[in-house]
Amino acid sequence: MTKQNIFYNRLIEQVQLKHKTVDEVERELGYCRNALNNYKCGRAPSTFRLIELSEYFKVTPEYLVGKESTIVSKAYAQHTFERLSEKEKLDMLSFCQNWASTCLANIF
Repeated sequence: MTKQNIFYNRLIEQVQLKHKTVDEVERELGYCRNALNNYKCGRAPSTFRLIELSEYFKVTPEYLVGKESTIVSKAYAQHTFERLSEKEKLDMLSFCQNWASTCLANIF
């Protein structure tokens, strides 16, 4: 991933993770056709568009522009958790409790 295209590459990654096409994202956000393809050549998004896209994809603006290497933000984690079934949420809770217990046992 080249530095000049990091925003576009991460944008396309997020489009794919959302199981959408670029056209679908553009329509949902009210952008003109091919608006997102303009970033393919390294053009930077406006601050407003960067924030709008980060909110749409539930990632931080810093992640989209390459200043963070991790995709996880509080909003993204919450969005992911909300999509789990009740059983998956209980499994996650059990996992977290076991992990916390192990961490505390290692401290004390």
